[in-house]
Amino acid sequence: VFRNQTSYNRFWDGRNYLTVIITSVRNLTRSFLANSHRHALADRHETDRIVRVLIAILYATKNHLRAGWGADIIPGESINTSTGNANLTSEYGDLLPRGLYRCDERGLGSVLQLTFFVEQYIKKGFDKGWFHAPQASQMQVQLNGLVDAYGRMETIRLTPIPIAHLIHQKQVLALFGCVLPFALVDQMDYWAIPVVSLVMFTLYGIDGIGSQLEDPFGYDRNDIKMDYIVEDIRSEITVLLEEWKRAGEQGYDIFVGKRRASQSASNGDAGLG
Repeated sequence: VFRNQTSYNRFWDGRNYLTVIITSVRNLTRSFLANSHRHALADRHETDRIVRVLIAILYATKNHLRAGWGADIIPGESINTSTGNANLTSEYGDLLPRGLYRCDERGLGSVLQLTFFVEQYIKKGFDKGWFHAPQASQMQVQLNGLVDAYGRMETIRLTPIPIAHLIHQKQVLALFGCVLPFALVDQMDYWAIPVVSLVMFTLYGIDGIGSQLEDPFGYDRNDIKMDYIVEDIRSEITVLLEEWKRAGEQGYDIFVGKRRASQSASNGDAGLG
């Protein structure tokens, strides 16, 4: 029961930390797009690039937690679950900055590497006056929260339940299964056999559930559905990005099929004149 509860806590914490990362990516995306749809073309290209980096952070997090080192060996690609090859499934190569080179051989993971681009964008936006000081500070908080959640997920992935505890637990279960029939046979006679079988099936089932939930970031059916979650967030942010581009190109407000109020007013004044 202890292992089962501990493993479920790891599963639940892993899901919550993934939500923290997703929320940070959503908030940063919203802030970047909402404050840049009237910028010059070159600055808009920079915003588009950094939003794509935010999406890439989700993929890099997923692959790192699954030890999908193919994402580092070949930037933008990950392990193919059907073949086990690291260079067959391209997931996010189009999201990475042009000319990016990996530093994992020197101990720097892709997630932390990509956050540097976001940090630089926030600094650039503050220097250019895109964001005021409290706003830039809040963006830093979001980015720091993302890195913190990533570190906590990494701790879950790299810190299994101590092997001494697992060995002792299995020994106690086996000993209990051997002793239990002798404790029940006098009172239950042959009924002790199915009762003991049911009890041991239940206990070993609980132990098996704990084993399944201990590492929640894998490919098993009981693991967190990271592939679907990340793809869903990518689709969501892609819609935001496309709407942002449409609004900037056509002079509309975001999510509104009308021209900006300032432009409509100026056009009306021109008509009166």
